[in-house]
Amino acid sequence: MKFTPLLQKGAYQIELEPYGDERGQFTRLFCAKEWQEIGLTKPIVNINHSYTQQKGTIRGLHFQYPPDCEIKIVKCIRGAVWDCVVDVRLDSPTFLKWDAIELTQENNKMILIPEGFAHGFQTLTDNAEMIYFHTNFYAPNNEGGLRFDDPCLQISWLLPPENVSERDRQYQWITSEFKGVTLL
Repeated sequence: MKFTPLLQKGAYQIELEPYGDERGQFTRLFCAKEWQEIGLTKPIVNINHSYTQQKGTIRGLHFQYPPDCEIKIVKCIRGAVWDCVVDVRLDSPTFLKWDAIELTQENNKMILIPEGFAHGFQTLTDNAEMIYFHTNFYAPNNEGGLRFDDPCLQISWLLPPENVSERDRQYQWITSEFKGVTLL
């Protein structure tokens, strides 16, 4: 695995190294030893899968407040997505800055999203599927979110936004009152 730091400290693009022969290919998605070398020492406690039917759909931007913050490792296993992370760590020099990478079933990339980051994606194809590795359990009472179209963020989605859930449309605009996440 090749780890390339993104704009925000602790976020990485991960390039997987598939091994192939006449039968097909094999790719390691997770190796605790390699992950520990970049500081991921918490165990994976959940693995989730999502399926999105319509191209242009936006899911997110979601995060969890302490003590339920989590690290996520995300991979597209079918189709293509524009995967976006936003730093919501109040004390970070990249507070409210975003970065995004294209994840496809062909490009063998994943993204590591540190604690204190909001995450969302836009599908670039119909029938996109994602797999997520989480270091904490989902805590609905500690969930937060940012609007995908918040003018404060100015996220450059690649397609016109389509099919955004009612929950994701109800997040409030970011104001000076937004204090983000303070990690414990």
